[in-house]
Amino acid sequence: MIKYFLMNLLLSFIWVALTGSLSYSSFIFGALLGFFVLWVMSRNEQDQRYFHRVPKIISFLLYFIWEMIKANVQVAYDVMTPKYFFRPGVVRFPLSAETDLEINVLSTFISLTPGTLILDVSEDKKALYIHVMYLNDPETFVNGLKMGVERRLMEVLR
Repeated sequence: MIKYFLMNLLLSFIWVALTGSLSYSSFIFGALLGFFVLWVMSRNEQDQRYFHRVPKIISFLLYFIWEMIKANVQVAYDVMTPKYFFRPGVVRFPLSAETDLEINVLSTFISLTPGTLILDVSEDKKALYIHVMYLNDPETFVNGLKMGVERRLMEVLR
């Protein structure tokens, strides 16, 4: 999987050098073109993890950026209006993540979102305790987090 990543990176730099345009859009187009070329060249090989994982990583990052924008707008609106809309609370979030790496990455992404903060991990590593700034319904929050960030992140990490 690493060899495909390095070859894709090399093809991106070659594309930038050939076009003579050192810009983000040129590099991204070179990366997409390199990904397609590598995919066509290695369709008969056994190891296809790179070609399944890269679209999932991109999908996760776009989803997380969207969630981050929504949370920032919600917090900014609450700060700028005279009435406060927050309803803080602590939620127990059952984990599907099993390894320390998965739990650490998941808790980092949850804490990066404005309005949420990881308080603790249970002793048996089966649950996170999350402080939520806008908690209307705990079950809705847990289901949204489980079906959103956790599910997509586990697809990327496993």
